[in-house]
Amino acid sequence: MKKKMWESSLSSWLLSGLLIASVLCAVTVGTVDVSLAEAFGSIVYGITGCESFASYGDSAVYDIIWLLRLPRIVLAMLTGMGLSVCGVIMQAIVKNPLADPYILGISSGASLGATAAIMLGIGAFLGENFVGLAAAGGAFAVSMGVLVLSGVGGHSSPVKLLLSGMALSAVCSAFSSFIVYFANNREGMQTIAYWLMGSLANAKWENLAVICPIIVLGTAFFWTQSQILNLMLVGDAAAITLGRNLTRYRHGYLVLSSLMVGFVVYSAGMIGFVGLICPHVMRMLTGAEHRRLLPASAFAGAILLVWADVLCRTILPRTELPIGILVSLVGAPCFVYLMVRRSYGFGDAE
Repeated sequence: MKKKMWESSLSSWLLSGLLIASVLCAVTVGTVDVSLAEAFGSIVYGITGCESFASYGDSAVYDIIWLLRLPRIVLAMLTGMGLSVCGVIMQAIVKNPLADPYILGISSGASLGATAAIMLGIGAFLGENFVGLAAAGGAFAVSMGVLVLSGVGGHSSPVKLLLSGMALSAVCSAFSSFIVYFANNREGMQTIAYWLMGSLANAKWENLAVICPIIVLGTAFFWTQSQILNLMLVGDAAAITLGRNLTRYRHGYLVLSSLMVGFVVYSAGMIGFVGLICPHVMRMLTGAEHRRLLPASAFAGAILLVWADVLCRTILPRTELPIGILVSLVGAPCFVYLMVRRSYGFGDAE
């Protein structure tokens, strides 16, 4: 027991250090390389407005660091954290380590919302971010539909949640295809394709003020629910003997997870594999106990997307690769390797 706790503490410290190192690298590397001193001065001036660092505020480096790179880095961390944590929650809800944040049809709902906004102009009155808002609304609406549909005909269960998600996903995909086919808007189709690939290019401080509290508070809340999440892996029968009704918790967790995923989609588009790979890798390192697994997965997701964003900005000259493409290129082989290396299961179970 003590050895496991020591290993968990060591993993947390290592992941924290790796995240800090990743941020320092990300803020200095790009089309224009910046020294650590210049980056530090620009960040301190941006946060405090201290007169001692005022010289940095008048330089082009300040605009590069404070207005361009740092918002992207913060958004990458929040997005990775949110997707990884929601991946852990979804895997517990459906008792399946292959689950990810989009498994219950949330991605199809987001796609339908974005497609309707781009091709039909629905929600344009909401302002310049109406596409992201429509996608977030679609994701949340599908999650509500899953809850309603899974409760039809009696007691809700993980299997009914999965089947309900599959059914609504098919319906949303069909409507998305219908809109694209009849709208006959080539420019809109290109916009949809790029948006579905995911991007951090539109990161702005004002947008971060919206997603940051949702992701941070949601992660903190789920961490306090570690005991219930552990019970979900044991099963409903064991939970009932302990006086816990897991159905109510599943529904509540699904709503909050969908809200978090919706805001991630609103801010960064669709980014796959993060919520699948990071929780599973961290589960292999820290075990299935959610008090250790949740923070480890949050750190891992943040680190992964920070480095993915660095590569997207630098791997091709004078252009930016959509982050969803790069993450999928890395995530798919890792996923195959994990399947070949060991059987899928929770914790150390083979």
